[in-house]
Amino acid sequence: MIQYVSYKDETQLETIMSLIDQELSEPYSIFTYRYFITLWPDLCFMAFDGDNCVGTIVCKMGQHRNTFRGYIAMLVVIKPYRGKGIATELVTRCIQVMHDSGCDEVTLEAEVTNKGALALYGNLGFIRAKRLHRYYLNGVDAFRLKLLFPRPPDPNNLFGLAGVGHDVDHGHVHHDCTHHQHHEDQEQCAGNEHPHVGHTHHHPRWEGDNS
Repeated sequence: MIQYVSYKDETQLETIMSLIDQELSEPYSIFTYRYFITLWPDLCFMAFDGDNCVGTIVCKMGQHRNTFRGYIAMLVVIKPYRGKGIATELVTRCIQVMHDSGCDEVTLEAEVTNKGALALYGNLGFIRAKRLHRYYLNGVDAFRLKLLFPRPPDPNNLFGLAGVGHDVDHGHVHHDCTHHQHHEDQEQCAGNEHPHVGHTHHHPRWEGDNS
């Protein structure tokens, strides 16, 4: 039975780093991990099968322009445990913390070729907000995915259009069209993408897009 635990202290850091690094083409430095996990420990969860850590997620949240935004930075489930709902559970737990903390939205980047990740996030309500050309070091484009939390009606908005469920980038709404894939395919995102982090200008990616 899979047990889910939240990050407690730095004794778990090496386990998280080892799990994520084995899925990355260009592993993060320890400073990147500490940036996320030290500042947002409540947005880091680990999945255990007995004493074996089989999955983890690392996120952050903060002010972005006039929006309080959550961001999914790292998600990994090792291959033997993919297709079992672990990635969905890890993402859902972080989304709940972000919602309860007052976030207006959640974002991440995913390769346009990663059908598993796109299906997983599409089923969780994410929309394709923008296409980022040659976002990754391998030259592959990315979709910026966005989940918008419902807001109370604005009494000053006569038409009742609060923007819920819509993306306003360039006036387009990109709906996810992968909802009809099988559950195993949706869970193949284990370690979906390795998004842009901090202030670096390159975009490393996850190994194993079928994760």
